[in-house]
Amino acid sequence: MRMNLEDRLKENPELKGQFDELDTYINEKAKQQGSLINVMHRAQEIFGYLPDDVLDHISTRLSVPRSTVYGVVTFYHFFSRVPKGRHTVSVCLGTACYVRGGSTVYERVMKTLGIKAGETSPDGRFTLDLVRCVGACGLAPVIVIDKDTYGRITPDKVITLLNKYA
Repeated sequence: MRMNLEDRLKENPELKGQFDELDTYINEKAKQQGSLINVMHRAQEIFGYLPDDVLDHISTRLSVPRSTVYGVVTFYHFFSRVPKGRHTVSVCLGTACYVRGGSTVYERVMKTLGIKAGETSPDGRFTLDLVRCVGACGLAPVIVIDKDTYGRITPDKVITLLNKYA
């Protein structure tokens, strides 16, 4: 049986600290028009994803209907309802990257991590995403890991690159 949020907060000081941090941010932003998306971004930074408890909390604290909060989280691709890995690996398959071998780079990343786009490695280290363009076409093919951009990637460079983040 799943514990309710209050019991989980009592048992887990880190979780309580995360909700306290979110509440501090909400207190700063709550009066601003259109604060929902900013609050959701901050919540995802704090928790790593947006579970039901967090979305319900945001709905209550901002006095926004649950349906609106859930609608926003499902509409925008940058919000995640599932836990993500410590590192996000984004492989570009935009036109320039694709033409210059991006699909073979993606195949090597999948094989190396043992996951497909949208999945997280079993050890929780990596989440794999596919993107259509990162705006670095001159460096194609490109991989972005977290906020670091790597260009002219070949399948042979993938393992060495991923090992930097292991």
